[in-house]
Amino acid sequence: MGTKPMKQAIVVFGALAFGWLAIEMAFKPFLDKARAAMDKSDPDRDPDDVKDESAREESPFDAVASDEKPAAI
Repeated sequence: MGTKPMKQAIVVFGALAFGWLAIEMAFKPFLDKARAAMDKSDPDRDPDDVKDESAREESPFDAVASDEKPAAI
């Protein structure tokens, strides 16, 4: 129990760095794809805010929603 706090901090930091490196190497193909997709995306465009129905992708839930009658106000 006589270990110094500095030595403990170095061991913890080393373990965290090793863990991060292991995850980066193990999931490299997936991380590269995700990072490339984020680089290509337009942060100013939100797909949920698209008003034009032709610009929006068709969802299986859209067919269910379109069959419902609008609520009376």
